[in-house]
Formats: sequence, structure tokens, C-alpha cells
Amino acid sequence: MNFLIQRSDLRDLYEKVAANQRISDADALRLFETRDLNALGAIADLVCQRKNANRASYIINRYINYSNYCILSCQFCAFSKKKRDADGFQFTVEEIVQKAREALALGITELHIVGGLHPSLPFSYYTDMLRALKNLDARLQLKCFTAIEILHLAWMAKKSVRETLVELKEAGLESLTGGGAEIFRKEIRSQIAKGKESAEEYLDVHRTWHQLGGRSTCTMLFGHVESLADRVNHLSYLRNLQDETRGFVGFVPLPYQPENNRIAVENPPTGFDSLRTIAVSRIYLDNFDHITAYWVGLGLKLAQVALSYGADDIHGTIIEENIFRMAGTKAPQLQTETEMVKAIREAGRTPVQRNTFYEPIKVWESLQTATEAESPTSKSKILEDNLATA
Repeated sequence: MNFLIQRSDLRDLYEKVAANQRISDADALRLFETRDLNALGAIADLVCQRKNANRASYIINRYINYSNYCILSCQFCAFSKKKRDADGFQFTVEEIVQKAREALALGITELHIVGGLHPSLPFSYYTDMLRALKNLDARLQLKCFTAIEILHLAWMAKKSVRETLVELKEAGLESLTGGGAEIFRKEIRSQIAKGKESAEEYLDVHRTWHQLGGRSTCTMLFGHVESLADRVNHLSYLRNLQDETRGFVGFVPLPYQPENNRIAVENPPTGFDSLRTIAVSRIYLDNFDHITAYWVGLGLKLAQVALSYGADDIHGTIIEENIFRMAGTKAPQLQTETEMVKAIREAGRTPVQRNTFYEPIKVWESLQTATEAESPTSKSKILEDNLATA
């Protein structure tokens, strides 16, 4: 037994987890409340190593936001704009295809596409976009839309959620994103995202997608006005749906960004809070194979540390991230493959390039670096040039 555990008051929970027994909600709350971060990390790492051995993954992807016009005004969101706002934007399908074409030249395997709830774009805009992107390269995986976007599209198109998802899937949609989960408890949700979909609606969109054979990720926005018990409640909804459908491929806890929004938060997420949230999520979500340390919200260095606290993935190259940046994050808008491979190696893990579904594409078993695998023209320089002209 790890010496950290032998001296910890979490020893009984370690033994429970080591015996492959599911922890309760009360156990999860106790883990959240502990100040023994090292022991907590040791328990989370036990689960992580059991599921993923010594591997940690990343994905070569690109984010595209098709528009930030939105009919909602969520209190925490600095991304959404109204048509009257000078910094609102909306891309044509052709402009999105051009962004994708440039990113494909850099070796991306995934496009991650979300936007605001646009007041007037027709349903055909979204299906045309998916088909056009698939026509670029059939191997390109399209991870698009949050649950609230799906509900909005269904409402705009006067279709059921199931009909909407079926048509999007036929057009090329391969995975739903996990965004928009925020915190499920109704009282908290009404404070931070009044008018947004309910927890039940969010979960039903993902349930329906899973029933259609689709896969998705899920999230939790933490560190604002919720309590630790609210976090456990949120995780319990996700664990229960995963028991039912087995459709989630990964969980992504998102630290709240306090700068540019209307929610006053006295104590935004610290590094300690981020690491314990990742660790508890890893221990509690025993039916999830993967936990992502989202470097955009954490910073790459803390994401690297999180690989010892239950995370087995640090997300992707991204290229152009707008939502967290507009909320005030100081993290850069992109990472190169070289930087991510280096961060994973420094954490003592074996780097693995993955696809949208966390399936391995390439395992860096040797001492070869990502730099050696790149073309003579630096991918980092290309990324920076493309971002500057985006």
C-alpha cells in the first residue's frame, strides 16, 4: 500500500477502490472535503493506471465556432453576442470549409464545432456544413454541437430531438460535444444559466444520441456558486446515465473563468480545487474510461500535474479557442503536438495520439519526439500564421 495512504484517514476508501467497489455519494463528498490532496491523488492514480496503464493521450484537432450570436444571455458566458454587438460574428459554410482545409494540412483528425443559439440560421445550414466538411476528407471526425444547440435546432426545424439527431448523423455528425452541462442542480442552474435547458433535457439529448449508436463526451463547470454536494449530485447524474447507455467516451471537468461575466465569485477555482475535482471525478466515475485535464482552462503545466491525479488525457491542439479566451483565460489558443508530447513525457507517461473516441492512433513508445515526425516546415509556425489570419 502507498505510504501516503497508510498515514491517511482515506485508507478505508482506498481499500474500497482497490477492491473494485463503487464509492457512494457520501464517499465522494468526503473525498471532496479532504485536505489530503496527495492521498486523494494516489487513489485516483490507482484507478487511472488500472484503466489506462501508463498512457496519456492528446488529439490533433481544431476548434471552429460558426457564430457567437445567441438568443440566450447566460450569466457566466462572455462568448455570446446579439446582432447589435460589434464583436458578433457568423461564418458561411464556405468560410468554415476553408478553415477546415487549412487545418487538414496540419494533420488534424477532428473538428470540434459549436456556436451560439443563432436566431435565424436554417437547419439546412448545419446539415450543409456537415456534408461539406465530410466531402473534404471522409476520415475527418466531426464532433459538433452541445445538447442545447440540438434542442434549439429541433425547435427551429420543428422536429423531434430524435429526428434532428438522425438527420445530423446522416449528414456526417459523429460525436456530440459535452458542453452546456454546467451544474445540474436546478437552483444553481437558474442562477448561472437561466433559460438554458434543464438537466433532464441535457441528459435526454445525450441518451437519445447514445440510443442511435452515437458517442459523446460530458462536462461539469465547477468553481462558481455551487457547493461540493452540488458537484457530487452532478456526477451522479452522469454516472447513472453511463450505467444506462455506456455512450460517454470521456468526462471533462471545466474550471470556471471569472473575469468577463456577470457572476461574482469570491473564490474562483485554484490549482488545489482543480486537481481534487479531477481526482474525485476519476474515482467516482468508475464507468468512464477517460478523464480529460482541459489545458485551456487549467494551463498546460497544471494539466501536466493532473496526469498524476486521475487524468489520462490533456485534450488537443485546438488552434483557435474562443469561449474560454473571451471569458478571460490567459492560456494560449493553441498547443503543438510537440509541446503536448513533451508535457506527457515529463509527467512520466507514455504519449498517445488519439481520435475523437479516445482510440489510439499512434503510441510514442520510443524516444522519438513529435518534432521528428513533423514536416520540415514547423507545424507550430503554420499554426501561428493561420491563427493570425483567422
